[in-house]
Amino acid sequence: MGQYVVSPTTRSTDCGRFSASFSVQRSKGEGSYCRVFRSNTTFSSRNAAQLFAVTQGWLQTCMPNPPSC
Repeated sequence: MGQYVVSPTTRSTDCGRFSASFSVQRSKGEGSYCRVFRSNTTFSSRNAAQLFAVTQGWLQTCMPNPPSC
C-alpha cells in the first residue's frame, strides 16, 4: 500500500467544458492531512480533465516536500 490516496474528480462547467480537481490524503501514525487542489484550466472532455487530475495528483505525491498551502 502507498502512503497517499489521490482522489480525482471532474465537473462540467456552465459553458459545456470540464474542470478538474483532486485531493491528496495521507495518514501516518497519529498525523494525517488532506489537501484539495482545483485547476483553473478547463478541458474539452471529461476524460481529459480526469487525466489531468490523476497526473497532477501523482506529481504531488512524488514531490519530496509537498507544499503546505
